[in-house]
Amino acid sequence: MKITDVRTRVVEWRGETVSPQPHFCTNPMDLLDLSQDSMASFRFHGWLIVEVFTDAGHIGIGNAALSPRVTKQTIDLYLKPLLIGRDPFDYEFLWQHMYRQTMAFGRKGIGMVAISAVDIALWDILGKAAGQPVFKLLGGRMKKRIPVYASKLYSQPLDKLAEEAQLYKEQGYKAMKMRFGWGPLDGAAGMQRNVELLRTIREVIGYEVDLMADAYMGWTLDYARRMLPLLEPFQLRWLEEAVIPDDIHGYAALKALGIVPIAGGEHEFTIYGFREMLEAKALDYIQFDTNRVGGITQARKIAALAEAHSAPVIPHAGQMHNFHVVMASLNSPMAEFFPVFDVEIGNELFWYIFEGEPLPDNGSINLRDDIPGLGLTIKEDALKNFEVVE
Repeated sequence: MKITDVRTRVVEWRGETVSPQPHFCTNPMDLLDLSQDSMASFRFHGWLIVEVFTDAGHIGIGNAALSPRVTKQTIDLYLKPLLIGRDPFDYEFLWQHMYRQTMAFGRKGIGMVAISAVDIALWDILGKAAGQPVFKLLGGRMKKRIPVYASKLYSQPLDKLAEEAQLYKEQGYKAMKMRFGWGPLDGAAGMQRNVELLRTIREVIGYEVDLMADAYMGWTLDYARRMLPLLEPFQLRWLEEAVIPDDIHGYAALKALGIVPIAGGEHEFTIYGFREMLEAKALDYIQFDTNRVGGITQARKIAALAEAHSAPVIPHAGQMHNFHVVMASLNSPMAEFFPVFDVEIGNELFWYIFEGEPLPDNGSINLRDDIPGLGLTIKEDALKNFEVVE
């Protein structure tokens, strides 16, 4: 079997969107105190679809959500020429070829996102060729079902926040994650607003449902140290991305306090990045995203490394490429799940693009044994709601 073509399409949403309100979610731009919407840099309304074609008739589907236009160019100009004529079962060789060919400019960030999208498509081909779901190729079924946590609960008026938390509780979720809305520039008053968010949710869900909280890189080490004692009474399962991803020592300092478990890795790349994080004792929970970290080829290696360090892997975002990794791993106790909502941040777009993503039942999802590959198809008819860039 040989690869015959690689097709990339950027699809950009042109339908209605929901505009977030102020203090919707902390983020790294907050510290610059700009007059513009600081969340604008982290909302995305475009997605990249990658299709890898073979002479055996198998078509692998991959995707990427970050900087899709530039990622498309990286694949078209630098990665596609390396793939044509190659056997997709040589996935390790292909990964290393793409990685080493683009190392000077692409070992982190957009270059690795491009490699990830292609690699996911290759694994989809492997599953289809073998007649097996991808998780069977990664070790098989380790769980009857995958517990998932509802991941939304952005900062909003407290009555609305309580209503949303109540909805997830009624739907049977045993865990959910909220976002903080205030950071260092908001001072002590903002710290109390963050506490009010937590208190509101806990009053609704009680303490028999896990609660996690995300600062999305919007805090400094000093601010996080001040916040942690205020968070302790709410028994968080973890605090996520309290500082920027390059501040590994900051993560380690927060973990060493032992007040709240520390999670991160959504913006880290490859086994080398996570080796550094683990050796620094920086994280209690590993949160790579398979379509950023280097694809399934890297995700499975990082999962093994994390298991050796007794650091659970709970990948960032839902989507099938993460679910297959979680299903095959004893060290992944649950997965993130983005509920289906109107387009807001952009995390929701995959619901509008792909068919086959599982929906939760009483707080868990299942992957079918009788669907080979990742189990996704492209909603070609639905792409009329997007501007498509070939």
